[in-house]
Amino acid sequence: MSEPKLLVLAADPLPRLGRLTGKVRVAYADEDTLAEQLPSADVLLVWDFTSDAVRRAWPGDGSRPRWVHTPSAGVDRLLCPELAESDTVVTNARGIFERPIAEYVAALILAMAKDLPGTLDLQRQRHWRHREGLSVAGTRAAVVGAGPIGRTIARTLKALGILTAVVGRTPRDGIHGVRDLDPLLARADWVVCAAPLTDDTRGMFDARRFDLMQPSARFVNVGRGPLVVESDLVAALDKRWIAGAALDVFEQEPLPSGSPLWDAPGLIVSPHMSGDTVGWRDRLGEQFVDMYEAWSAGRPLPNVVDKKRGYVPMHDDSSE
Repeated sequence: MSEPKLLVLAADPLPRLGRLTGKVRVAYADEDTLAEQLPSADVLLVWDFTSDAVRRAWPGDGSRPRWVHTPSAGVDRLLCPELAESDTVVTNARGIFERPIAEYVAALILAMAKDLPGTLDLQRQRHWRHREGLSVAGTRAAVVGAGPIGRTIARTLKALGILTAVVGRTPRDGIHGVRDLDPLLARADWVVCAAPLTDDTRGMFDARRFDLMQPSARFVNVGRGPLVVESDLVAALDKRWIAGAALDVFEQEPLPSGSPLWDAPGLIVSPHMSGDTVGWRDRLGEQFVDMYEAWSAGRPLPNVVDKKRGYVPMHDDSSE
């Protein structure tokens, strides 16, 4: 029997697949050649996980890979109706990004509490102006998204003394349901969005929800850009409905230079980097190699996405 074919939707730098040498035929595709190569592939590695090429290429004639892996937390860039309804198994990179993202969220909250952006601005102006910062201990946070990232964020914030509530799709032990979201927003000093992007969550943070928040509240999004109605956030900051915000993800990436978000008062903009720490690509490659070896040996794959929901269900979480 011939070796399986692994098709990689390429991006620089290419993944390191060392242990797979001689065990699999590796081919590379770009956005222009993906569609023609899909029928001959057994496995698709979406190394360029910022691309929408899979959504465009998947519908069509011919067979399709039995397994698709994306080295990212979200799967919204690749899921299309045809893939969702197929027998193809989809997996993600659960286990890689949780702690770095939680650290980044904690850093943002501390930076806003201590007004580090203001300190840096004053330093550039060579202007000495004493101010008072906020103590985060005893403040309240609402973390929206009860997956591994959201729960790791919650544990990290609790370690800072922040009283933290987690909101998920359905209520369960230690997790609030969607019905509790609005009352929690009204009490929170920090609102952190780490939810997956689905039809139910798209645009969930809009003018109505920003209006519910306290004038002293700060908002952080490390989930997906389209979870937020960006024009409503700009208006909320302009009108001082909320005290500040930090976005690491955006509806359009890279963020256009003409976007009003750049100049929104009290907004910290970062270029989708919250989960990316030194060596992260190597860790993603190692994770995929481990998963491929399990797949080729007939063992169950971890991190299997429920394609109807758009994320990995809780029962697949080894930390539970």
